[in-house]
Amino acid sequence: MTRAALVRAALKLFGRQGFDGTSTREIAAEAKANIGSIAYHFGGKEGLRAAAADYIVDTIQTIAGQAIGNLQAPSDPEAARAQLFTALERMVMFVVARPEAGEIVQFVLRELSHPTAALDRIYDGVFEPTHRRLCLIWEQATGEAAESEATRLTVFTLIGQVIYFRIGREAVMRRMGWRGIGDAEAIKIAAAVTDNLGAILVARKDRRS
Repeated sequence: MTRAALVRAALKLFGRQGFDGTSTREIAAEAKANIGSIAYHFGGKEGLRAAAADYIVDTIQTIAGQAIGNLQAPSDPEAARAQLFTALERMVMFVVARPEAGEIVQFVLRELSHPTAALDRIYDGVFEPTHRRLCLIWEQATGEAAESEATRLTVFTLIGQVIYFRIGREAVMRRMGWRGIGDAEAIKIAAAVTDNLGAILVARKDRRS
């Protein structure tokens, strides 16, 4: 219980204040734990950062597994297209609507700005395999090679629009006149995002015709 509380506290504070700007004393206080428990469980602050990265990997692997299914790509293009729509919808519901996703995204953005070994863990555990998996589904849905430059960039654009609604959350709420972004708002965002996916798929089909 203490270990999990320390990981969540570190994730929150590292994302908000940065690694260097966060003291072990602040982390212990946030977790309501003894400061000595950080050394006991993690060996120090650096070990705690690695544990926070592993928590992100485990959390997103679970969500990605639910969103994009098993490792076997669907053999039918229609099934693959349906899987892409489902993946985007579930991605929106997690990234946009779940409070803990905000802490994860903040932590990852700091790592992307100033990469450390923690980013390596997140990239190898989440970014690369999830992106590769979506590219394979895209190939099955469209006939375009999974590892082509165009496919990889397209998949990044699909993911990127979802992430924007988290990192641009405050601007979105102000412009939309929303008091917050919960499930109801996330459903509307998912509709817009999947409309974009549908338009891209139609454009690709017309291009091949």
